[in-house]
Amino acid sequence: MNREEAADQLYALPPVEFTAARNRLVKETGDKEIGKLRKPTVLAWAVNQVVRSHPAEIGELLTVGEEMRAAWASGDGDALAALGPRRSAAVAAVSRLVLAAASGRLTSPAELEQTLDAAVVDAGAAAQVRSGRLAGALSYSGFVPTAVPPTSSVRRPPAAPDPSIRAAAEAAVESARERHAEWADQLGPAVAERDAALDGVAEAERDLAKARKRATAAGQRHDVVAKEEAKARQALADAESALRRAATGR
Repeated sequence: MNREEAADQLYALPPVEFTAARNRLVKETGDKEIGKLRKPTVLAWAVNQVVRSHPAEIGELLTVGEEMRAAWASGDGDALAALGPRRSAAVAAVSRLVLAAASGRLTSPAELEQTLDAAVVDAGAAAQVRSGRLAGALSYSGFVPTAVPPTSSVRRPPAAPDPSIRAAAEAAVESARERHAEWADQLGPAVAERDAALDGVAEAERDLAKARKRATAAGQRHDVVAKEEAKARQALADAESALRRAATGR
């Protein structure tokens, strides 16, 4: 089994089974990179399940996103306006499916909305959703293209951007990328350490439950033995008393 197959298998599992299965695959394959795969949140797991079980609905959402990005890049306001209802319908359909898959365990509907918006407007986010291997919510910090009123047949070219504003924005993006990369490198080991600790807690709780069960059984055994010992002690006392009476003739 290669790394891609392992990832597909892991992200199809319920989150509660993820860590144990990941550790098992690391041992079976010897691939330590598999151990860096993050356990999915409930939201990410639900989206992954919808990708696998409802490809048509997911495909429509991602197709609308591709068409909207193309229309935005070409400045085609008519196309954006026409795509607005399709986008709303696709987002609503996928949202219902994700909420159903989460079975009431989704704690942040806003993260669902942000994730689907990111999949529509950002090609990278769309690829992550399409893979069915999300580990967490997605977000998009850039400008989100929305439907606009149909334009007239005469289109005006967009105004040229201010070079100083663009330079500052590019510098901010580069700084943010560097900071993200720095923390992203630490995230995998931190997640693995946390999951290992949680596994240790779960194992300790199971051992504690077994120990309590043994203690209860030992306590019950003690009570039985104590009662029998008391009976035997009384029988011994009665026998010794009878012996003394027999010896004295009384």
